Amino acid sequence: MNNKVQILAFYLPQFHRFKENDEWWGEGFTEWVNVKKAVPLFKGHEQPRVPLNDNYYDLSDPKDIQWQVDLAKEYGLGGFCIYHYWFDGKLLLDKPINLFKRLERKIDYCFCWANEPWTRSWDGETNVVLMPQRYGGEKEWEDHFQYLLPFFKDSYYIKKNNKPMLVLYRTNNIPNCDDMIRYWDRRCMEEGFDGIYTVEEMNAFQKKAVCKYTDAVLEFEPMNALKKRNFWTMGRDYIRSRIHDIKNKTHLSVFQYDDVWKSILARNYKTEDSDKKIYLGGFVGWDNTARKGTNGLVLDGATPEKFKQNLQKQVERARLQESEYIFINAWNEWGEGTY
Repeated sequence: MNNKVQILAFYLPQFHRFKENDEWWGEGFTEWVNVKKAVPLFKGHEQPRVPLNDNYYDLSDPKDIQWQVDLAKEYGLGGFCIYHYWFDGKLLLDKPINLFKRLERKIDYCFCWANEPWTRSWDGETNVVLMPQRYGGEKEWEDHFQYLLPFFKDSYYIKKNNKPMLVLYRTNNIPNCDDMIRYWDRRCMEEGFDGIYTVEEMNAFQKKAVCKYTDAVLEFEPMNALKKRNFWTMGRDYIRSRIHDIKNKTHLSVFQYDDVWKSILARNYKTEDSDKKIYLGGFVGWDNTARKGTNGLVLDGATPEKFKQNLQKQVERARLQESEYIFINAWNEWGEGTY
């Protein structure tokens, strides 16, 4: 049995100005704008979230990225799973990624292709598409591969059996997903690797693997746990949330942090309808009211102490399940209250 477990945290390369955000959301917009304007919506609601020493860092500054890498290594994090935004050749949020690759002191990392169109969902206008997503065929796959290849060749990029690891956020969005994976697998072998190692997410959009040729699945928490609630658990959460609304005169989805972690830790993997490798997940907290206001979801009762206890249990379960990685949501999702 392999008892080594590497903890990877999802990393959002936001928190810096770029042209498109200025055009879509206003001059100078970054994720910090949403974080700062959040307000408490009920008694005891921890908003706004304020970083230690008011450190509203700028990820266009390599010194700030280096500080985060050094901090992660100091406290034992195994690496980052960095969100990658590719829209048929158009890149967004790529400046921190390029700076990350050139750091003096580095940490292991891989990419999660966040392959969904950008909409005005923060305004509740999900039908207004700001940046469409198109997948194309071999020409488009090759263009994407050429961008990824220098990162794959980085000695710090995570490989599984000499295969660069690439997480796919929404495989159910990708036409010809298996053809694309087989194409990248062949191209990786032509570049000296033993193929590509693709991992599908189980999240709010899909409860199980979709593509035949992916190698593994990972639990994206807490959304995977919320998606897999049974009828009775959903009913319990609904009733509790409505009682909370009546007491606090709100209209939010408020569930209990402890209940979600209990569901995660009780999962029986023998019942999972996938024969693929399963990588376990975890989450620090959840409160996306900074982005969505009264339409947000809050998992009430999160504390660092509870996270520590739950993560310790998940590490032990990962060892028993021979899950070499635990994917934590997240390093710096300040707008979603998990950091």
